[in-house]
Order: sequence, then structure tokens, then C-alpha cells
Amino acid sequence: MKPTKHLIVLITLFFFGLNTWSSELQFKNGKFKIVQFTDLHIRLNDSRSDIAFERMNQVLDNETPDLVILTGDMIYNSPADENFKALLSIFESRKQPFAITFGNHDREQGLSNQQLFDIATQFKYNVTTNQSGISGIGNCAIPINTSSAAPACVIYLFDSGRDCELADAKGYDYIHFDQIDWYRKTSDKYTKVNGSPVPSLAFFHIPLPEYAHAVADHNAAMYGIRRETPCPSKLNSGIFASMKEKGDIMGVFAGHDHDNDYAVNYLGILLAYGRFTGGPTEYTNIPNGARIIELTEGQPGFRTWIRTASGIEQSTQFPSDYIKK
Repeated sequence: MKPTKHLIVLITLFFFGLNTWSSELQFKNGKFKIVQFTDLHIRLNDSRSDIAFERMNQVLDNETPDLVILTGDMIYNSPADENFKALLSIFESRKQPFAITFGNHDREQGLSNQQLFDIATQFKYNVTTNQSGISGIGNCAIPINTSSAAPACVIYLFDSGRDCELADAKGYDYIHFDQIDWYRKTSDKYTKVNGSPVPSLAFFHIPLPEYAHAVADHNAAMYGIRRETPCPSKLNSGIFASMKEKGDIMGVFAGHDHDNDYAVNYLGILLAYGRFTGGPTEYTNIPNGARIIELTEGQPGFRTWIRTASGIEQSTQFPSDYIKK
């Protein structure tokens, strides 16, 4: 029996414990637009961060997104609570739904990621929830609904951690097995309700090892800037393989590497960086901006581009522009 509109809503709420705003996110006039801000490295009361605030406001004015996703390294000095609230107030004042994923530096400013997450939950337009009992803070699935309330897309947020704690594998952390297990089970539930895999996107801070594999593959179609070596974990925990098995993830979006904003088709999944959004509180050798992702209801794939002060760059359609003719 095909699920009714009300049954789909009840099943979605039961399975995923969605908050009010995430359940209200839906396509408008057949479109849904996401802005990714990454690596803001905001220093409160520091003029070097002015350009980050300037760019965020400019991009929001130009793009009027349905959802903003911050992919980590948001704040960069203390007091962490005042700094984080000042950042999130931008979206609250605009009545702009937003979601957060943590980077490797956020917890270094005097508050834990759990404490920062608790601050975010005080903001009405925050749509981030937290899957308890697994590694990290802020792992969640956010459905984007059609006008009939059926999920047309699912946004997966992962906490990609900070440092690997294994003595002989020092470096950046990896997405852990309990997080992968949660994703697989969540994906299966959406697939069961929908009758087929629901087209999905994934966002987190530290890129996967496959980002390096893909950019080294001369047969992989790539657009954008590559000015530093990718910095993933030394360990590959297999999240990409699970995404391939489940058949729902169309694109993965990370930050972390400030001088990369490339997007590359790797085995049918787009691996993309956001554009560094911060100011000179950290290293950067490219103009700051944001990545935009636009979904079209009922159509496979998505459009993506970079927005800077100068305008639009690297406007592409996935997958068609990433397939060798």
C-alpha cells in the first residue's frame, strides 16, 4: 500500500525525532537552495573577521537560501558563548533556517561541542538535532519535503571529529563505525518508506580520504580550485563505501582545507569543498565566499556554484557536467 501524506509525516517524525523547523523545510516553486558557509574562524571583536560577516550577509542577500549549513570551524576565540551567539544571531535576525556541523577547532575556545550545541538549540531557526548514543555531536538527518509532505531529499550531517586517538595513526579524526551504522539504518528507513532510496546530500568538516583519491584520478571530472594537499584522516572507516551501497547520497560537502574549493565526480558521487568564508584570522589564499547547492523537485542531481563578492563562479550541473563525453 502506498503511504498517505499523513502516514509519511507520522513515520518520519517517529523514526527521526525531527524538530519543528526541519519538518517544515520543503521545496518552494520546485526549488530548494542550500548555502554552505565553512571555516569562518570568527574572532569576536576582531576587525579581521569583518569580511566574514560582510560575505555572509552579501551571500544571503544575493541567494536568499532555504537553508544555511555551517560546516565547522565556526568560532576561533573566547568567550565562546558570546562569539557563537553573535554568529548565529545573523540567521536568527533574518528568520533563516540553519544547521551546524562541528570542525576540529570549535571546541578549543572554552566550551565543548555539547555546550555549543546546547547554545544552538536556543535559536528558533536552528534545525540541527542530535542522534544520541553515537560518536560526536550533531549527527542528524534533515528531510526536505515536497508539497505533499513526502521527503524528496535528505540532508545528513556528521560530526567528523577532531584528532585521531589511535597512537599509531595520529592525525585528523574519521567518521566512526557507530555513525556509519546510524547512517545505514536511517537510510534504510527512508528507503523503506519511500519505496526506493531518497536522493540525499551529506555535510561535515574534515574531507574523506576519497577526496585525495578522486583528485589524483585523471579520469575524474573536476571543477574548481586545488591549491593545497587534501587533509583527511589517515584512516578510511568506509563511510563512502556505505554511501555507494545505499545508493542515496548524490553529493558530499566538506571544509577544512582553506585553499581548496574543488568539486569532483568520484564513482558517481560528487565530492565537493565549500569555499572558505572566513577572514584573515586563518590562512587563506583565495577570495572568501560560499558554495551554493540548488535542488529541483523531481529531477535527479543538482546545480552548484561558488558565490563571492565578485559574483558567481564554477556554475555546474551534477551529474551532467561531470560526465566525460
